[in-house]
Amino acid sequence: MKTYLIVIEETETGFSAYSPELPGCVSTRGTRPEVETNMREAIAFHLDGLREEGEPVPEPHTYSAYVELPA
Repeated sequence: MKTYLIVIEETETGFSAYSPELPGCVSTRGTRPEVETNMREAIAFHLDGLREEGEPVPEPHTYSAYVELPA
């Protein structure tokens, strides 16, 4: 099992998401749960495509953190 970071951003029409470790692997959907589900499917599809093409599957290596500052 590998864990890939996805970044989710709210847009004017819903949500968009991407994975910094998998360039080109993106999704847009109307709700956050929908975009998360779709990104799981998109990542699986992306990794299958890499394997079929004989390309290496990137190892997860990015992390996220929040920085708290006074408002």
